[in-house]
Amino acid sequence: MKNKLLSSLGTRLAVAVGLTISGLLLNFTYPSQFVSTFLLLLATIITGLPIARNALSALRYKVIGIDLLVTIAVIGAVFIGEYWEAAIVAVLFTLGHYLEARSIKKTRSAIKSLLDQAPDVAWVERDGEIIELPPNEVVPSDVVVVKSGQKIPVDGEISGGQASVNQATVTGESMPVDKTEGDYVYAGTIITSGYVKISAEKVGANTMFARILEMVEDAQDKKAKTQVFLERFASYYTPAIIVLAVTTYLITADIYLALTLLVIACPGALVIATPISIVAGIGNGARNGLLIKGGESIENINSARVIAFDKTGTLTEGQPRVVSVEAYDVNQDELLTLAATAEYYSEHSLGASVVDFATKQTGSTPAAPLHTEVLTGLGIKAETESGTVLVGNRQLVHMHDLVIKKSIEDHLQAREATGETAMLVARGKSIIGVISVADPIRTGAKDMIKQLQKSGKNIVILTGDNQRTAAAIARQLEITEVYSQLMPTDKVEHVARLQKEYGKVIMVGDGVNDAPALAAADASIATGGVGKDIAMEVADIVLLSGDVSKLSYALGLSRAVVRNMKTNIYFAVALVIILLIGVLTKNVIMSLGMLIHVISVLLVIMNASRLLRYSRDYA
Repeated sequence: MKNKLLSSLGTRLAVAVGLTISGLLLNFTYPSQFVSTFLLLLATIITGLPIARNALSALRYKVIGIDLLVTIAVIGAVFIGEYWEAAIVAVLFTLGHYLEARSIKKTRSAIKSLLDQAPDVAWVERDGEIIELPPNEVVPSDVVVVKSGQKIPVDGEISGGQASVNQATVTGESMPVDKTEGDYVYAGTIITSGYVKISAEKVGANTMFARILEMVEDAQDKKAKTQVFLERFASYYTPAIIVLAVTTYLITADIYLALTLLVIACPGALVIATPISIVAGIGNGARNGLLIKGGESIENINSARVIAFDKTGTLTEGQPRVVSVEAYDVNQDELLTLAATAEYYSEHSLGASVVDFATKQTGSTPAAPLHTEVLTGLGIKAETESGTVLVGNRQLVHMHDLVIKKSIEDHLQAREATGETAMLVARGKSIIGVISVADPIRTGAKDMIKQLQKSGKNIVILTGDNQRTAAAIARQLEITEVYSQLMPTDKVEHVARLQKEYGKVIMVGDGVNDAPALAAADASIATGGVGKDIAMEVADIVLLSGDVSKLSYALGLSRAVVRNMKTNIYFAVALVIILLIGVLTKNVIMSLGMLIHVISVLLVIMNASRLLRYSRDYA
């Protein structure tokens, strides 16, 4: 539809340009002015009528816009017999509108390229046959077959085969990832080699790719505070210009001067200065694995003075491994079996690591518990055939009136001093063991923290982990301010305190236990990557690959967007002031003013389009 409108506009413009040029040539070469005037008026009508319709349509909603200024100026020029000025103003304004539409279309190219990656066909196994279907007709539990070179049309688990998958459209990762049976894959990604069968789980509009597309498109409509201010300013500025033009005419009796004021004061470049930069920034982010929720998110992230990090899954890999098992009064296998049974339904990465280790160590799959209660920030409580089992931190066992012996406490402190997370395991009224888990620091996290510190950002760790483990990680990352053993509500309180102390705060977390703090911060960045639904909903920016080092890129991009917006605004304001002076001193005529207006809009768009090529980290 948009392409048809652009084509229609281009055709109308081409005809009007031809008529205007012919009319001007005849004006100088043909003795009769009738034909010349007729051609110029025809050009004015062809391009001016749509402008007038837009102006009247806006007036119905009590909006006085640029189209009204141009309409009044064109009608006035015709009224005073300046037919060539009327034609040139109408044609140039239409030309500017046409070039602006084409340029914006090009500026949105990064987003369009993302939209173009949407899968358009699915091969599904049904009744022993493989049939071709549109992706929106696939249903959950269908088995989808994808071969080399084809796009994956659903989210689901690989049930057969193996392949190398290019996930750039979803995560921004440049290198393909090897996938095999049991691995999860996403719609919109591409099989570069191999062959897989996928058990469909999410289809159509519910796929991660579809949700990313929806959020990227919605983000373009979410306005920055600067944009809202400029739009409000324009709503007063435009009527003020009309009043100024009328006043000028009443004082000088020079209607040409008054009409010229209307033309040169068009705030086109000013109105478009902010949204075009934001659209370009969102497009760049979409192409590089960043889901940016809108202009306000970009502004808040750029102006924040402190960044608060969750530890587990954010600064660390979030894929901990069991590194030590200490059993008391039971053998190691029994301890692991009880702990794995308690953690059977756990979605926490620490619990998953215990289940995996126990399964490998004992050679058997743990039984499901009779009942499970997840105690956020503390651990887990489960009813098993062997009685009540607790797995968690000191607070959990203290809450159940269990005493930690000195020898056990010494062991806990020794493990935690090395940066490990030590989990107590209790059955009934006795502590029967300690399982220690190590979660390695993410690749690139240390360099990223140094980079942010050099740029003047204050870095803080907010974690639910114990003090010793948190301090050990902080030492490795050279972060001096760290707060540990925090419940989700405690993190919210610390965010509020940091806001009072520093100003705007960015919270960075994995989008699960950190959701309240992410929501409370002035700006939030989720590192959970795809598949973390709560991260997608709560955070202002989502690092789709889960790579925390991309945080530096996100901050750098936000700063570049804000700088670009300011440059556009300063340029637009300065130009209007210079033109006003030029008109009042009678050095700028109406048609020249419109030409400069068109050029200024294009320069603003060209400046914003540079953001599509931005590729630097924050520094």
